[in-house]
Amino acid sequence: MGLSIREIRENTVRARHLMQRARSQHFAVGAFNIDNQDILIAVARAAQKKKSPVLIEVSHGQVRDMSLENIRDMVDNYRTEYGIEAYVNLDHSPSVEDAKRGVDAGFEFIHIDISQANHDASDDEIIRSTREVVEYARFTGALVESEPHYFGGSSNLHTEAFDYEEIKKTFSTPDGAKAFVEATGIDTFAAAIGNLHGKYPVPKELDIELLEKIRDAISCSISLHGGSGTPLHYFAEAAKIGVSKVNIQSDMRIAYRTTLEKVLADNPKEYAVAKIMEPVRVAVQQVVEEKIDAFGSAGKAVL
Repeated sequence: MGLSIREIRENTVRARHLMQRARSQHFAVGAFNIDNQDILIAVARAAQKKKSPVLIEVSHGQVRDMSLENIRDMVDNYRTEYGIEAYVNLDHSPSVEDAKRGVDAGFEFIHIDISQANHDASDDEIIRSTREVVEYARFTGALVESEPHYFGGSSNLHTEAFDYEEIKKTFSTPDGAKAFVEATGIDTFAAAIGNLHGKYPVPKELDIELLEKIRDAISCSISLHGGSGTPLHYFAEAAKIGVSKVNIQSDMRIAYRTTLEKVLADNPKEYAVAKIMEPVRVAVQQVVEEKIDAFGSAGKAVL
């Protein structure tokens, strides 16, 4: 069942308080993408065990598969069942219309990413579209996140190495971040400091010095996309500086697939889906717990 406007606004107020707590207490909240109900269960179990707040997020393809309304209801149901602090984030919404639908569905967090659908979108187009979503989200109080340019990579296991010097050319700058935040009024700035979507043969390197400069330049929250495959010590450093949110997907997908493949290979005559999927849920849960510990969010849930 859908939430009332009053319930949605109460949720977004709590979500804003969470972001304030994260920044003042120097922890980051994990934003975990879900492809299906099994992954949602794994995230909920990890949040319960670690007593950690979590963002449960879905991108455009996941919304297409499950629908905004079903996702909203499932998260609410598991939040109640497991007694956890959990919110929903619409991740990389490719259009103003899609983002508005997320606001209407009662999502507490909305990421509008015009450059996702059009890598060549102009600065004016990105700013104009982002600002339209910011204005629309005022009705419910949803927090809006965005970035001024296309963020590279894809949420998959990559076999090719990346050229770090080329990646550096796409890094955020303090002045650029400040100008974009002031032009759009967003609540969260998605910084690019070496984080990259997906997992690669070599570990990622985050420019912590650059992150400090960006933090000094803007007053809103900062998020890091592409958290998978990143050495864990970077997350503690980023949270100490003031990053409030870190996105994780590829590490979970890899654990899901590799575990499922092993379970199927080890049990060729097993057809009970519940028995097959339980080890998979456990494997994904372990990934989420590891990230929660690295983010410093364990024990930070407020119910």
